[in-house]
Amino acid sequence: MEPGPARDRRSSKSGSYAFAGATWTTTSRLPRICSPSQSVWLSSLAYPESFHPSFRSRPRRFSLPTLPQLPEPQLLRLRPTSLRTQDISHLLTGVFRNLYTAEVFGDDVSTNLIKARGSEDEVHEEFVDELQQIRKLYKQRLDEFEMLERHIIQASARTIAERERTMHPAKVQELEPSIKMPPVKTIFRWCVDNKLLQKHHLICPDDYYSDPVPFCSAPKGSCEPGYLKLTFSCEQHATPKKEWTKKPAAPPCRKLPRRPEDESDYTLDSLTWDSPLKAKDRTTETAKKAGPPTNKSWMNHLPMPQRRLERLLLAKMENRTCFLRNPRFFPPNTPRGGKSLIFPPRKPEGEFQSEEPARSSADVPVFIANPPVIFFTDYEIGKVYEMVISLQNTTSTSRNLRVIPPATPYFSLGLGMFPGDNGMVAPGMICQYTVQFFPDCLGDFDDFIVVETQSAHPLLIPLQARRPPPVLTLSPVLDCGYCLVGEMKVTTFLCKNVGCSAAKFCVIPEKTWPPTSFRAITISGFAEHPPFGIMPSVFELAPGKEILMEVWFLPTSFGKAEQTFVMACDNCQIKELVTSGMGQLVALELVYISGEKSQPEPGELTDLTAQHFIRFEPENLQSTARRQLLIRNATHVELAFHWQVMVPNLQALMPGETYSPDRIKSCPDRDTAFAMTPERGTLNPFADHEFILSFSPHQLKDFHSVFQMVIEDVPELETSQGSAVSENFYIFCSVRIDNHPERGSMKGVPSEGVFEAKHTMIPAARVEITYLLLGWKLDCKSLRPQSYHYFQFLYCILLHILCSSEGKLPISPSKPENFLACGGGVGGQTGAQSPLPVMGPGPALVISVSALQFGLLRLGHKATKCVRIQNTSPLSATWLLKESAVCLEERQEDVSPFDIEPSGGEVHPLGECRVNITLEARQAQCLQTVLVLEVVNGPWSPSYLPVYAEVQEPYMYLQSSQVVVNNLYLGVPTKADITLINGTLLPTRFHWGKLLGHQASFCKAKVSPRRGKVGPGEEFQLTLELTAHTQDELTDLALPCTVSGMKEPLVLGISGKPQGLQVSITIPAEGAARSTEPGHTEELRLDFGPAVPLRTCVNRQLVLTNRSPIQTFFTLKFKYFGSPLKRLSQKPSIPDVSPALLKTDRIRQQLAKREQLEFMENMLSHGKGASFFPHVSQGKLDAHQQLCVDITGCANMWGEYWDSLICKVGDLPPSVIPVHMVVVGCPISSLRTNYSAAQFQKEPVLRFSTQVSGGETVTRVLRLNNSSPCDIRLDWETYVPDEREDQLLELLVFYGPPFPLRDQDGREVLCPETQESSSSSQSPSVSKESSSSPEEAHSAESSASASASDRAKHIISVVLQEHEGVPSDHLYRISPKQVVVPAGGSRAISISFTPMVLGPHVLHKVECAGYALGFMSLDSKVERELPGRRRRLQDLAVGPLRLDLQGFVRPAQLSVELDYGGGTHFRLQASDLIPEQPCAGVLSELVTTHHLKLTNTTDIPHYFWLLVSRPFSVSPDGASRGHGAPGAGQEQEGEEGSAAAGRQLVLHPQENMLVDVSFSLSLELLSYQKLPADQMLPGVDIRQSGSGEKEMVFTQNLLLEYANQTTQVVPLRATVVVPELQLSTSWVDFGTCFVNQERVREIYLMNLSGCRSYWTVLMGQKELDKEPAAFRVSPSSGLLEARSVNGPPTSIILQVLFTARSNELYESTLVVEGMLGEKACTLRLRGRGSYDERFVPPYQL
Repeated sequence: MEPGPARDRRSSKSGSYAFAGATWTTTSRLPRICSPSQSVWLSSLAYPESFHPSFRSRPRRFSLPTLPQLPEPQLLRLRPTSLRTQDISHLLTGVFRNLYTAEVFGDDVSTNLIKARGSEDEVHEEFVDELQQIRKLYKQRLDEFEMLERHIIQASARTIAERERTMHPAKVQELEPSIKMPPVKTIFRWCVDNKLLQKHHLICPDDYYSDPVPFCSAPKGSCEPGYLKLTFSCEQHATPKKEWTKKPAAPPCRKLPRRPEDESDYTLDSLTWDSPLKAKDRTTETAKKAGPPTNKSWMNHLPMPQRRLERLLLAKMENRTCFLRNPRFFPPNTPRGGKSLIFPPRKPEGEFQSEEPARSSADVPVFIANPPVIFFTDYEIGKVYEMVISLQNTTSTSRNLRVIPPATPYFSLGLGMFPGDNGMVAPGMICQYTVQFFPDCLGDFDDFIVVETQSAHPLLIPLQARRPPPVLTLSPVLDCGYCLVGEMKVTTFLCKNVGCSAAKFCVIPEKTWPPTSFRAITISGFAEHPPFGIMPSVFELAPGKEILMEVWFLPTSFGKAEQTFVMACDNCQIKELVTSGMGQLVALELVYISGEKSQPEPGELTDLTAQHFIRFEPENLQSTARRQLLIRNATHVELAFHWQVMVPNLQALMPGETYSPDRIKSCPDRDTAFAMTPERGTLNPFADHEFILSFSPHQLKDFHSVFQMVIEDVPELETSQGSAVSENFYIFCSVRIDNHPERGSMKGVPSEGVFEAKHTMIPAARVEITYLLLGWKLDCKSLRPQSYHYFQFLYCILLHILCSSEGKLPISPSKPENFLACGGGVGGQTGAQSPLPVMGPGPALVISVSALQFGLLRLGHKATKCVRIQNTSPLSATWLLKESAVCLEERQEDVSPFDIEPSGGEVHPLGECRVNITLEARQAQCLQTVLVLEVVNGPWSPSYLPVYAEVQEPYMYLQSSQVVVNNLYLGVPTKADITLINGTLLPTRFHWGKLLGHQASFCKAKVSPRRGKVGPGEEFQLTLELTAHTQDELTDLALPCTVSGMKEPLVLGISGKPQGLQVSITIPAEGAARSTEPGHTEELRLDFGPAVPLRTCVNRQLVLTNRSPIQTFFTLKFKYFGSPLKRLSQKPSIPDVSPALLKTDRIRQQLAKREQLEFMENMLSHGKGASFFPHVSQGKLDAHQQLCVDITGCANMWGEYWDSLICKVGDLPPSVIPVHMVVVGCPISSLRTNYSAAQFQKEPVLRFSTQVSGGETVTRVLRLNNSSPCDIRLDWETYVPDEREDQLLELLVFYGPPFPLRDQDGREVLCPETQESSSSSQSPSVSKESSSSPEEAHSAESSASASASDRAKHIISVVLQEHEGVPSDHLYRISPKQVVVPAGGSRAISISFTPMVLGPHVLHKVECAGYALGFMSLDSKVERELPGRRRRLQDLAVGPLRLDLQGFVRPAQLSVELDYGGGTHFRLQASDLIPEQPCAGVLSELVTTHHLKLTNTTDIPHYFWLLVSRPFSVSPDGASRGHGAPGAGQEQEGEEGSAAAGRQLVLHPQENMLVDVSFSLSLELLSYQKLPADQMLPGVDIRQSGSGEKEMVFTQNLLLEYANQTTQVVPLRATVVVPELQLSTSWVDFGTCFVNQERVREIYLMNLSGCRSYWTVLMGQKELDKEPAAFRVSPSSGLLEARSVNGPPTSIILQVLFTARSNELYESTLVVEGMLGEKACTLRLRGRGSYDERFVPPYQL
């Protein structure tokens, strides 16, 4: 059923079924799939705004523009190619279009769609609702139609029952057969509801009855004629007939309670049909009004056995049939339900229970799913994936199921495929559903399918989609470490995908997740979340791939910084990345200063910017004081620094006043005495660093400086006030140096003091560097303060004296004795004196180097070194430096090679001087000497300074002074290696000169490099390039090399043997390649093969190998069979094809094929039958080049060909290469062109289609084309394949030529040329042996000419060949048998096929295979053989032209199709001869016609006759089936008469014919049943069943006689059912009766067959006088209906009346005979008369 509105709506906008008009909507995804945020960004990432999916219309998670609604495409069908087909679907499609081609929803599809509803698609739900409404309306109308039909059937049944009830009593009470029953009016109008019929637009009885409806109901009870009613007086004297005729009562039958309405409304279908109650009530009311009378007295007239039988049948009809409930409505594994096929059934309660827990019937699965879980993996976005799920019925009962589709839009469920048409699944069978998966992202999907069955629990089938997630090695916390505030730090992290799937990743700041669009992220490629940034932000990683991710850290404040990024994957998974780092500020701390802590004195000015204060004690000039500083880097960042010394800003500030930055001046201190070590470097993170602050005064003054530690590459940060924060570290250093003692005096107060000192000896070791403290006592005994000072006597030199109450005297080295005097007082009073003897060493000089290394010196050169002499003592020192005299004597030199400037002098205390020492290399030697330093009064004088020097002169030599140049070729530069070795440690230069020698004019030498410098001890590699222009051996060549510093040049000798051009020619073979050199061709041969097909290009290669580096030219040329260059140089014509078509593959292939054919035609244009063509005929052969030259050979004529290939290479002698090719094949073909790429071309099979067995000869004309340049004669022989295995070979003996030349009449034409050609073609060694060289070919030619006379004598030829077929001309024949096909022309031949005659047992077509061989011969001697160039075999020695012939012969046979009425089986009843009106008499003959459809399913026409004998007849006129009397047109003449006799019929291929087959039933045929079995006619059979039924079976054959004298048999059969009568008893004895009193006995006449019987009763009576008959029968004739199928025999009651006329014995015989030849039934009657009144019946007394 196809709902019209729903179908149109579905075509316009259906989302589930009409995909053309899909509308995209936006729906939310389930939370269990993934989070909404993940879905949004993945959708935008996977599908940009411009992307529009084109697959199935499914709800999506993103909005897309609505697509235009397109109409459903119209399906058109092509017209069938066959003109004989009866298919008109293309016409219906063209007229009705979608109404005819649209898919029709059947009951199963509609039911499944309604059951499986529940989709989220609104259009689908609307479609299902409309479909359900239409199906509901359709079922409602069907129910109404069924109710109406049931009502009419019930009304008809009640009408028939009432009519039979009304007529039956009249028949029983009938006394005379001449009295006819009055007609009974039908009550159908009262049993049917007219309004119900009018409602459904049907004809009702009110439409054709015009009489008014009576107001009273119809009379009830039996209506008897008036003459049969008893009078009042008779009723008083007579006994009711029912009492004296009553027999013993039978056991009472149980009466079934029935309502009146059930009696009229009950049918067999009332148990299952559910008609509307309203219609049923109306029908019941109508039945009550016009129902039969309720008087049951008429049943008293039935005999008791018949009554019991009728009541039993009625009870069976009224009983409701209780059918067993279908097992599928019970749960499985229950007593009445189907048992499970996988679980054992439940055991009864009384049986032994196992220990295992019993399984409940509710837990037994009805269906199992395979696979149990639908799992999708490795999916991609935008594709559709399918998987088939099978649901198997595991119970032993057929079951229904309902599958609820998935709820999510990513899974869909197709329509189920069931094993049957009704949606039921048989036990063990499966139904299949297709699950489709539409991923819109790469995330995880979960859903399920619910299968509802008769089990208590539904079956859940999980749907899962999983992709193996990528696994990254990236840590979740990316720690960038420490970075200065304001700087940027880039940290690199390795990210590798160690998972199993590729994925795309995107890094997004957490605050912007989820993003509105991924396009901006994809374009920028940088994710920023201050103070962090990650790059790249979008990347893709395949399994095993890795990428470096950069994290940028830009802190803006101090402290720890953390930000969270979201890394999203395209599979809907996210991961949080935490980036952390520490912002650091520059923090330096001075943690330690060695020495005493310094504080500025009150009122002392310090630098305004200094943070620390360091004061040095006064120091002597040229002395150094050091302080150790420890500065801590309090940050975790490396800091680069450098120190700078600035002039302090000494300004006085008021208390509480701050300095202004504008007043600060930054000036470098150029005259500072302070130094910081190290000056610059890097401060390690959070570590202490040691610095040395030294003070070395160089002037007598106060030094004040500021040290600033400057941190490099530190950005300036703006504070809250906007000022820049400085990152410098300031240290203020101050020292005061006094070069005079403090003065002070007390005027007016004499000075008086006592100075007490001891005589002290100072050891010498104490005088060097340290100070020695000596104590003395000075007492002041004056009354006022005294000033005093110390002064020095004699040689005492005091640098500084500090005095106190306990005086301390620092003493420096001085003379051995010193005196210290202390003076004080007023007025020039002298002081006290104390001798201070000092014993100290003399001046000490130190040389700055421990040894003087002059290194390597070239002879004649000078070298100067500078040394420093330091005075480490506070005394002046006089020194002298010279070479040791001992060393001069050892070298035996008088003059020292050293020049010392200055050689002596004086050094100030603690001073130094520089001395330049120059060494002049006068001779080559290894100099080791000593310089002596003498110091006046020095404690260590003299001191020594070792001196080392290496003096060398240049020396260079060749590793090999003679070079033999190998592989030297004429005119080709050849390289050789030269090694030049420097034997000294001096770098030396060299230069190569010109080539010397007698052969220098024929050679050219070049050294690379020509000049250069060789390092110390180096082996220098050089390349010699020598070019020889002569082939003489080189023995007198020298090449000089000049070396700087050497007097004589180096000489290199050169020798070698130049070689000339060397070229080898190689022909690759199948086994191994053969090669030779030009001029030597003994073993070289170019063979194209022993079997080269015709019209086939065969390529061989000729390899030219230049084994020398000499470039040369070559030429290749064939001597005889060369290709014409003019034709080959022609360019192919440009095809007249559009440029668009030239790009298609088919056109290119056709053009390439055409170009190849043109190339082959040009090669063979000279008409020699064969041609050879080198693809490179001339060219250049480069040095050491191997050139492969393709040589193509082709032929258009068979034969053996020889030629010579002349190869000329440079100046070498030419090489002649023999060329050989054997061509096989046939140049004659039936095709228009015989160009084929196959090795052996095969002719197509010549088919003669299918012919009728023994039919006429079929002839076909075949045109043969000759593509060769020769006239070829063909001699044809036809063969039939012989499949015998006992013969493998055949021996052919010919007398004379096998195929002589014949004239037009077929007579042999003898000519000497023909004889010679015929005899020469039989040489067995021609095709297998051939000369390998032209000389052998000429010798073979001479030997062949010498023995020509001998060959002419051999006129008997013997040929041994493989046995394949037998010569035969019966099936196939070719004419003419000898034909000459001209060169490049064609000839036509005729091939005839004579179908053979098949045997009668062959039912199918038989293949007739054969083949024809055309043996080829050449009548021209020149074409047969050209000495030394070609040789062509003929006749049997060359392969013939084979034509495969095929034909089929099939027996003449038509397809016979029977009609629906029985076909060739006639089934009649003998009662068909009795008309409806018995008064018309019995028909003498009745003709029944059936139709046969004869179809010719073959491809050939069939000519035939139709033959059949009586009582059957045939007519090809196609008369309609029916029953009627035989007419003139249907009568046949003769015993074997036929409707088509004398007229031949034809049935063309694929046509059909309708044939009428008739059977004539007559009384004559019915009389055959009385014949004995031995006299029964052939084809007639009498059959009788056990129930008494009797049939006559007539069998004949319908013969289809074809024109080829074969016949086809169609069996005909006719079954005639004849009546069979039987009486209930064979005799009746009335006993003794009162005379003239009538006695009645009833008997039954039964019809045992299914045929009506027209019977009559014949009486035979034995009486003594002519009185009225004593025995009578009523009725005496009648019509007995046929026996119903599976029902009891029909019967009629015969009343036998006996009236005794006298007191004697009466006997008679009653015979019941039928009019249709039935067997007569005999009843013997007997009775006796008596006048005794005791025999009077009681009711007559």
